[in-house]
Amino acid sequence: MSHHIIELIAQYGILLVFLNVLAEQAGAPVPAVPTMLVAGALAATGRLPLAGVVAVALVACLLADFAWYAAGRRFGGGVMRTLCRISLSPDSCVKQSELRFQRWRGGMLLLAKFVPGLSTVAPPLVGAMGLRPASFALFDGLGSLLWVGVAVSLGYVFAGQIDYVLDALANAGGVALMLLGCLLALYIIAKWWQRHRLLRTLRMARISVEELNSAINAGSAPVVVDVRSDAVRLVDSRVIPGALLADTKSVSRIAETVPVDAELVIYCSCPNEASAALVAKALMALGYKRVRPLLGGLDAWDAAGFPLDRLPLAEDIAISTTA
Repeated sequence: MSHHIIELIAQYGILLVFLNVLAEQAGAPVPAVPTMLVAGALAATGRLPLAGVVAVALVACLLADFAWYAAGRRFGGGVMRTLCRISLSPDSCVKQSELRFQRWRGGMLLLAKFVPGLSTVAPPLVGAMGLRPASFALFDGLGSLLWVGVAVSLGYVFAGQIDYVLDALANAGGVALMLLGCLLALYIIAKWWQRHRLLRTLRMARISVEELNSAINAGSAPVVVDVRSDAVRLVDSRVIPGALLADTKSVSRIAETVPVDAELVIYCSCPNEASAALVAKALMALGYKRVRPLLGGLDAWDAAGFPLDRLPLAEDIAISTTA
């Protein structure tokens, strides 16, 4: 069976590498590294052109990445929220990427493809945060070339061992497929359980956007706190009027600003109000009794048509796009 796989890749190798890499970088769960490894092994025996394999894989990366980058620039935070909702870790996928962007800026594209979950999220994130096209092309091109080069080079160097591995998988037959299926199922179950435990931990009473708006109109408005990260606010400039700007790491600053007997409403734009609930829990541990996350967060407030202010846009605060 391994020889059939090799013959298939030898016959349609360039096209298969291109389609596989393009599909993976577009977000489909079809890993391209095994295909590039086999293609590299075939290049070592002269059955595929080495330069051609690297070139088509690089072109596929750039096509998919530029499409995501353009979507990020055009639709901003909406693209990130969509990616977050379909992720197995929606409460952390974008936040981790935001932290990497704040630390490395465009440089995170150099290693993004080596980090699970970051490869698809990184291009729209840097696009939404204002990275210039020329800088994106430079960083993403170098990062893609590094990723493709490593995979193809490993296949080239270890050509004999790859054939042995394919033979072993072929001999294992259905047992190997069953094992791989079980490992995938266990991974999904573990992610689901982790998410279930988080939601149970953060279970608390929410306040609806209608209730908050009524309180504001009645003159008994609680202290409203925006706990989105600075990176998110660069992408999404919406803010509830009068909101105190903070984040999940500045709970102590909130405590220094707001009296302990005050009523607080915490909001974010993350799935299940996870960040808002975490901050609410931390404030309750400091002695605050009347603190609730906003149900549906900023998106629900906006969807209801209630007033919004705008912070300076990313372009207006001159994000550095050369580092």
